[in-house]
Amino acid sequence: MRITEGTFELKAGAVLAIFIGGISLMSLFYLPYDYNAMDSTNRFSAPGLENLLGTDNFGRDVLSRIMAGARYTLLVALFTVTGSAAIGSALGMISGYAGGIWDEICMRVMDALSSFPGILLALVMVSLLGNSPATLVIALLVLFIPGFTRIMRNGMLLYRERDFVLAARLAGIPGRRIIFVHIFPNLLPSLLSASVLALSNAVLAESSLSYLGLGIQPPLPSWGRMLSESQSFLFNAPWCALAPGLMIMLTVLAFHYLGEGLKDRSY
Repeated sequence: MRITEGTFELKAGAVLAIFIGGISLMSLFYLPYDYNAMDSTNRFSAPGLENLLGTDNFGRDVLSRIMAGARYTLLVALFTVTGSAAIGSALGMISGYAGGIWDEICMRVMDALSSFPGILLALVMVSLLGNSPATLVIALLVLFIPGFTRIMRNGMLLYRERDFVLAARLAGIPGRRIIFVHIFPNLLPSLLSASVLALSNAVLAESSLSYLGLGIQPPLPSWGRMLSESQSFLFNAPWCALAPGLMIMLTVLAFHYLGEGLKDRSY
């Protein structure tokens, strides 16, 4: 049986996502060591039986910090995508269904938000509102809402003149019921694939902000901050940078492959 490209991406993405999700869930119940426990006598230990991924400049176990960092990174990504998908979907569907001046105003606002470089917009918001996980999620929410708004608006424009929608209007069914009961289920596959793809972008955005010092703050571990902290001793202890870098890459690839596979299945 021939495996299509979409099927391969879906399976590869699912395997990687299960692996990353498993690490995140495991960290809630088990860590090899306390991820903030410092041991000055065990600094820069190479990977071995005692510390599978070695230790960093403070003697902290890299594997424990990688596992704990997975849950915080994924939580930020999940909250970001869930919130932006909900808000963007509502705005996009109402805008596309209503049309007219409301549609024009909504889309111009989305264009204005999209005109700013994404990371720059997030940097400004985090700088103004202060460093906290909640601020980080809000900053990324603003960054991701325009994309979901456009996707759902385009889907609404595609379906709002269909026969079943016209029949519902003639039957006197309220507009909000038509939007959320009759049309929305047809847009779910597109929303699902877009949400999974957005997870990869959210992980990358969170890691970038943490690398710049504006994301998840110590003492909580973050893959991006681990990369930033390890760059000064990259050649002396490369495992400190390779471990978080590899996790970021695998997580982004997991959600990207999974999203692309779901998109191919929806067509």
